[in-house]
Amino acid sequence: MGAAGPLCALLLLLGTGTGTGPGPGPGPAPPRVVLALLARNAQHSLPHCLGALERMDYPAGSIALWCATDHNSDNTTAMLREWLGAVGKDYHSVAWKVQEEPSSYDDELGPKHWSDKRYENLMRLKQEALTYAREQRADYILFVDTDSILTNNQTLKFLMAQNKSVVAPMLDSQTFYSNFWCGITPQGYYRRTADYFPTKNRQRVGCFAVPMVYATFLIDLRKEETSQLAFYPPHPNYTWAFDDIIVFAYSCQAAGAEVHVCNQQRFGYINVPVKAHQTLEDERVNFVHLTLEAMVDGPPMQRSRHISLLPKPLTKMGFDEIFLINLVRRPDRRQRMLASLQELEIAARVVDAVDGSTLNSSDIKVLGVDLLPGYYDPFSGRTLTKGEVGCFLSHYNIWKEIVSRGLERSVVFEDDVRFEAAFPERLQRLMEELEEAQQDWDLIYLGRKQVNVEDEVPVEGVQNLVVAGYSYWTLAYAISHRGAQKLVAAEPLSKMLPVDEFLPIMYNKHPNEDYKRHFAPRDLLVFSAHPLLVHPTHYAGDSNWLSDTETSTIWDDDAKKTDWAGSQKTLRDSRGGAGHLRSTARDEL
Repeated sequence: MGAAGPLCALLLLLGTGTGTGPGPGPGPAPPRVVLALLARNAQHSLPHCLGALERMDYPAGSIALWCATDHNSDNTTAMLREWLGAVGKDYHSVAWKVQEEPSSYDDELGPKHWSDKRYENLMRLKQEALTYAREQRADYILFVDTDSILTNNQTLKFLMAQNKSVVAPMLDSQTFYSNFWCGITPQGYYRRTADYFPTKNRQRVGCFAVPMVYATFLIDLRKEETSQLAFYPPHPNYTWAFDDIIVFAYSCQAAGAEVHVCNQQRFGYINVPVKAHQTLEDERVNFVHLTLEAMVDGPPMQRSRHISLLPKPLTKMGFDEIFLINLVRRPDRRQRMLASLQELEIAARVVDAVDGSTLNSSDIKVLGVDLLPGYYDPFSGRTLTKGEVGCFLSHYNIWKEIVSRGLERSVVFEDDVRFEAAFPERLQRLMEELEEAQQDWDLIYLGRKQVNVEDEVPVEGVQNLVVAGYSYWTLAYAISHRGAQKLVAAEPLSKMLPVDEFLPIMYNKHPNEDYKRHFAPRDLLVFSAHPLLVHPTHYAGDSNWLSDTETSTIWDDDAKKTDWAGSQKTLRDSRGGAGHLRSTARDEL
């Protein structure tokens, strides 16, 4: 490890041929691969990274593991040791290097700061792994960063089949960031090109020549041009930045080894790196957001079953109750939401939703439900659906429970929520500021669709909070005891309309005066997080979109089926642009 100090080299070495994993079977032996894994302060992502590697569809007996870890201030070393102890016998051989002390470089400003000594150490380690692979006469070396999660277990086989000198699987992230550049300047800096976004968004699909790949990539050591590739020392003519990925890009260019990135399949994920002044906790929060995005977009990540992890302590974020509304016949949504909330360390109570599809006219009468006179959907012209009746009753039942139990502050989630990054921290900070400002409130939208284009008035003394205008959706909101009392006291069941039309009436922002005259008083104090803290998982027209309110039947006529055609409510907000992407992270870098 060069200047990094003393180390334990080859602390664990399992001799050639000891692998007991799935054998090659009949026919020629599969190519020999060295898998190089370098980890530092990676306990937030390492269980997922290793879980993906152990599920890789490739004979473990044909893979030699080369692992290194150093300068850790977290549990990375213990995790790696536990994992290698459990799976090492399955691989052809295992070599790993560990340096426990010191926990930082003397020229770095923090654990996420890339100093020259840190870059040099990383380049030396990568060069050592490359040299090891050549000495072992491996056919390939696969470099994998611990913030890369290869959920596609066919990735290695796919990359080999491309027959490229250097090839990377394109990895998805929470933003437009990925693990390749499409352009580089003569000085070695990033250059934006017209190809990046079409490639990242898979509007063009294939394996494309690019000047740089990083994080996870495969080198074909059998090709003559790759024999000159090096990470350290940099090429004698090298004048670009002292950075391992740029040094390697220059080495590929100098050796004439073409570099490719492939995006034909979804191979996995890469965490968006934090900035130099940020902390390991910031990185963990980022990675939690990535795991939540993977749960929505699929395929989800899976932790290694060989690493012991303590269960996460769950809290209610200072609220009295967290409600999760879910239809019993939608167990997939329930499972995803509960898994997401567990990752966020939020304790929620599942409330079985009222299934409107099971209600007949007799049930509806017994419940005292009747249609608000003159109500029609503003877009499709249809009347209320049974799905909308069930949705309203589900929320109404929670409001009644809040009143009866005397719950001062609660949060209500529907089961189609996509969380923004750092959701718990941002919500708790918002509520603390609200209390410090002594601002009364009845309901706060955490996610919604703003109907009108006008800017909304910010709340004085509270950052990221506005006075809510006419809004659609009830996918997530905070509600006070007083707010629930007001909603129940309005006796809405006998004059029902969709719940997301009822709420704007109650805070007097609905544009239909005829609807409003049926309800008084209309003094609900309603605000909205700005920017929003949650979004829908999918929108009308998306391939995975499904709505139990829009796709239903008319409330008093099962013969009349409805769908979302003609309705604008569930379409993506045209002003939202990037949808769930954070406004500060919409660029590729």
